[in-house]
Amino acid sequence: MKKISLWILAGALLAFPVHAQDAATQQQLDKLGGQLQDILEAQAQQGKRIDALIKDLAELRDKVNTPQVSDSASREDLKKLAEKLTEVDRKRVEDIELVHKNLEQLAKAGGGDVPAPTPKRKPKPTSGGDTPPAGPATPQNGYEYAVKEGDTLGSIAKAYRAQGVKVTTTQILKANSGLDPNKLYVGKKIFIPDPNAK
Repeated sequence: MKKISLWILAGALLAFPVHAQDAATQQQLDKLGGQLQDILEAQAQQGKRIDALIKDLAELRDKVNTPQVSDSASREDLKKLAEKLTEVDRKRVEDIELVHKNLEQLAKAGGGDVPAPTPKRKPKPTSGGDTPPAGPATPQNGYEYAVKEGDTLGSIAKAYRAQGVKVTTTQILKANSGLDPNKLYVGKKIFIPDPNAK
């Protein structure tokens, strides 16, 4: 029995350091396990951030590669455009008035670009043939005029009115079928009707 007690005592003495060693090891393992868990959680959060950044990058690429088409204007844009158009129109009116004033001065001085009216009859349209001449079917009295540099239909009509021929731009357009007032070129001959001539 003494032998058995000795073995029990030796086993108890030996078991104490092993048990103490197991507790320290377990504590270290628990600590390492906790640190490993923290690292895994941090890695999962980093993964979520990376996924969000990849999504943002893809959206930015789509925006950069997609042409931006905007067919709407803000109120401020429309207001600025209206102001510019008003200014252009005001300058256009001033230019027309200046041209008319200069033409009147030339007409008064006797020099002017508009020749003294010389009556001409517009030719009658032919029946058959290639193309009938432009204009009304009945002959008219009036004047032939060769367009000069800077002329407009309005300035030509005004110059003739200053010389006593009471003609309007509408009457000139009716007398010259197909005439485009925006496409007058130097040397083009147009017919100026004289509504007062009998």
